[in-house]
Amino acid sequence: MTDRRLGRTLDLASRAWWRLVGRRVDLDGDYRWLDAPTCGPGPVGASWLTAEAERVGGSVREDVASGGLLSSMSVLDGAGFCAADLDQTVRDFYEHTACWRMEVWAQWSPLFQPGGELISRLFGRRVQQLALPTRPLDVAHGMDSRVVHLIDVSGEQHAAGWLRTLSATGGFVYSGCYSARLLPGSDQPSVHVAFPLESGNVQVFLRPSVQADGSLVLSSPSGVFGADGAYVVVRDGRGAYAARVPIHERFHVYRDHRGVLRTDHELRLYRALVLRLHYRLEPV
Repeated sequence: MTDRRLGRTLDLASRAWWRLVGRRVDLDGDYRWLDAPTCGPGPVGASWLTAEAERVGGSVREDVASGGLLSSMSVLDGAGFCAADLDQTVRDFYEHTACWRMEVWAQWSPLFQPGGELISRLFGRRVQQLALPTRPLDVAHGMDSRVVHLIDVSGEQHAAGWLRTLSATGGFVYSGCYSARLLPGSDQPSVHVAFPLESGNVQVFLRPSVQADGSLVLSSPSGVFGADGAYVVVRDGRGAYAARVPIHERFHVYRDHRGVLRTDHELRLYRALVLRLHYRLEPV
């Protein structure tokens, strides 16, 4: 079997699995909160941007030299968060992400590193999506990022595409769609990140909170279906299916004692620590 045929077989099998374990959802009705971009066959990269803009009746804006993942952090204001309490540098990063460059370090749990390498080889690098770095030298030359805005019919920012690639190879690590979204029955908007895949996506809803020092914590804790957390959605001719997955993340964005902006990112499977990522963020 050729690599291409093997990859195709794996993609079809994975979608069949998520249909089996997921629940049927109406993305135009009660489960509209899970409606997010997908893409067609082949590598993901930036291929989903134009199709998503057309789907929402808007356009793609590439020339966002100072564009952010969110138009303003105040779109997250709610019962448990107030953007005015944030450290101004932290806020600037999210509102003007394109003005920042990053260095990144990765540390895998020895128990999970072989599995992470296998998934990256079979899926991540091939489809150019969620290709988590599994070796320290993978990110030795840093990570490049590009911010693209999806504009709605009124000319406002509907969402932002954040495209991150390895500086050494140009290979995609992440290609995500960022926005604020309110979950059912919640009075606190979440940061919503969708990673498009063929006929589906992986989505994460992150709960924001401000710490006493003005730093930001974004977390996707354990919980019930419909709460903050991680989801897989697949579409086919019969509809859409969604499953909540036991992957939990925590981002802590803060200024250190020297005034350098940093992010500590933890990824867990259930309670087990899988991966730590550390980012040093500097203005361009």
